[in-house]
Amino acid sequence: MMPNSLKAGFMTAPFALSLQDLAPIAQGSSTPEAMAETVRLAQEADRLGYTRLWYAEHHGMPSIASSVPEILIGSAAAATKHIRVGSGGVMLLNHAPLRIAEAYRTLEALHPGRIDLGIGRAPGGDGYAMRALRSGGGEEFSTYLAELMAFDEENFPADHPFSRVPVSPGGISLPPKWLLGSSGASAQAAGQIGFGYAFAAHFSHTPAAPAFEAYRAAFVPSVDFPEPRTILCLSVICAPTQDEADYLSISQKVNWARFVTGEQRQLSAPEEAMNHKLTPQQQQVIDHQSSLWLVGDPGSMAETISEKARAAGADEVMITTTIHSYELRRRSYALLADALGIAARA
Repeated sequence: MMPNSLKAGFMTAPFALSLQDLAPIAQGSSTPEAMAETVRLAQEADRLGYTRLWYAEHHGMPSIASSVPEILIGSAAAATKHIRVGSGGVMLLNHAPLRIAEAYRTLEALHPGRIDLGIGRAPGGDGYAMRALRSGGGEEFSTYLAELMAFDEENFPADHPFSRVPVSPGGISLPPKWLLGSSGASAQAAGQIGFGYAFAAHFSHTPAAPAFEAYRAAFVPSVDFPEPRTILCLSVICAPTQDEADYLSISQKVNWARFVTGEQRQLSAPEEAMNHKLTPQQQQVIDHQSSLWLVGDPGSMAETISEKARAAGADEVMITTTIHSYELRRRSYALLADALGIAARA
C-alpha cells in the first residue's frame, strides 16, 4: 500500500525529481523526429515540474542520438523557462578541457543559472569509437579534470604554457559541476573537490548508499555546493497498469541484450522485440540486468522509487525511461510526476 505522503496530489516527495534523456531513435522514426522529440520532452518536463534534464554523451550507437550534449542542452534551454538543463555527462576524456570550458561557459552565458556540467570518465562508446574520437586513457582523467578547473579558475602556474590562454567567453564561470560515477572512489573524489555527485544506479549493481556516505565524508564546501548534493539515477518505465508497463519494457530488454552482444540497431517496438529469438547469452544479459529496470504502475513505482531514494540517502532522483513510443515515454514521466506529487508549473 502506498503511504499517504506519496499519493498523487497529496504532497511533494521528500526528494527532487529529474530526468535524463538519451534521445532514443525508435525504429520506424527518423533522426529529425528523434531530435524534435528532445524539445517536446524538455517542454513537457518543464511543465510537469521536473528539477533538471540531463543529456548523456554516447557515440556509435544507432539507437541513441545524444552524441553532442551541449547542442541538445542549448536547444532544450531555449525552448523552456524553468528546468535546469545539463550534461549527464560529458565524457571528458573525449575532449580537450579547453573546449569543454568554452562550450559550457557559452551555455551558462546564454542561459544563466539554468545549466549543469555533469562530467563522466567513461568513453561513451566502444573501442572503435574511442579511437575515432582520439579519446584519452582512463588514467588521464584526473589530469583532464584538473586542467578543466584550472582553465575555469584561471589559476595555471605562471610558467605553465596554458597560463597564456584566456578562456572565451570571459567574465563568466562554468556552471555547477557534477561528477558521475558508480563507486566509492568516484564519490570520494567528487566530495574532495566540492562537486555534486550522481550515482548511476540505472546500470550499476553496486549499492549507492556506501558511495553517498563516502562522498559526504570527504565533502569540502565550494561556491556552487556549500553542502553535499547527491542524485540517484534510476531506470523506470511507468504505465497505467503493470501489464502494460511489462509489455512496453520488452523493447528495452531486447535492445539492451542485442547491444551488449554486438547487435547494434534502433529501438524496436515491443511487438517486434517479442518475436526476436534470444540467444542464451542475450537471455543471460537480461536476467543479470533486469533487477535494475523498475517497471510498473504509478503507485508501485512511486513507492519503489521513494524506498530506493530513502535507502541510498539521495537528495534527488533522476529517471531515465526507454520506451519505443515517444508519446508513451512522455506519459510515463507524467504519471511519475503525478504519483510522486511533483507540483506542475503554470
